[in-house]
Amino acid sequence: MNTHDEAGDPGEHLWFMNTWVTIRRPSSSAADGVSIIEHHMPYGDSPPLHVHHDEDEVFHVLEGAVRVQVGGNIQEFAAGQTFVAPRGTPHTFKVTSPEGLRCLTLTFGAGFETLVREFGRPIGAMALPPAAEPTPEMIASLTAVAGRNGIDILGPPLA
Repeated sequence: MNTHDEAGDPGEHLWFMNTWVTIRRPSSSAADGVSIIEHHMPYGDSPPLHVHHDEDEVFHVLEGAVRVQVGGNIQEFAAGQTFVAPRGTPHTFKVTSPEGLRCLTLTFGAGFETLVREFGRPIGAMALPPAAEPTPEMIASLTAVAGRNGIDILGPPLA
């Protein structure tokens, strides 16, 4: 995975769970409310099964590969491919490429971006942290912050 130094990049960099995120286009930057976030994820990373009630989520894979569950369908996606998790549809994914995954997420509303900002923490080095299992306290905190932003945590990550 290319984890180049982006010190000159104007995006806002945060840690979000095991993911290095860069907010490339805040939802507040234009009247359309579109948010674009770049993610760098380590091999095996998988968010819990969740659902966005207020916004569709579009993923575009830039580098690596990922197994995705949207509703009852499971598919593989690689660099150059795009998939959508429509609002109201439970989804999760798991990074399957050893080098990790780099992708963009686009949402049409501020819910996910606000979750990332509220649950995220300042980033240090411009590289991925070691992957770590979330603690029960982290899961409880994520569930509370997600709920305030129109996102419900429904179950475990993709196995």
